[in-house]
Amino acid sequence: MVRGVGTDIVVIEDLRRRMERTSGLEEKVFDPSESAYCRSMAHPFQHFAARFAAKEAVMKALGTGWGSGVDFRDIVVARGPDGAPSVELKGEAARRVEAARGRFHLSLSHAGDNAIAFAMLETLPEAGPDPSED
Repeated sequence: MVRGVGTDIVVIEDLRRRMERTSGLEEKVFDPSESAYCRSMAHPFQHFAARFAAKEAVMKALGTGWGSGVDFRDIVVARGPDGAPSVELKGEAARRVEAARGRFHLSLSHAGDNAIAFAMLETLPEAGPDPSED
C-alpha cells in the first residue's frame, strides 16, 4: 500500500554555489559514501543535486519535511548491484519506516540545469489477527 510520496527538484548550479560558499555543508548533508560517489563522476554536482533532491523527496514521503528529528544524513542514497538508486535509512527516518513496516522506491534524474527525485513509501497491508491467539 502506498503510504507516502514525495518529489523534489534542485537547480544544479544553485546547489554547487551553496556547497562552494558554505564550509561544511557537504559533510552536514551527505554521507561519506555519497560524497565519494559524486566526486568520482565527471560532473559531480549533477549527482549531488539528485541526492539532495532524493533526501527532500524521502522527507516529504515520510511526512516530516526537515523536522520531526529526521536529518539529511539519516537518508543515504546508495546504488544497488544493477545501478538502480536505493535508500538506506538511519536514526529517526529508519525508526519511522520500520514502525510502518515499509520500504522506499526511488527514482532520480538530471537534465540540463535540474536534478529531480521521486520517492514512494510502500507499506505492507495491515496484518490480520495473530493466528497464535486462537
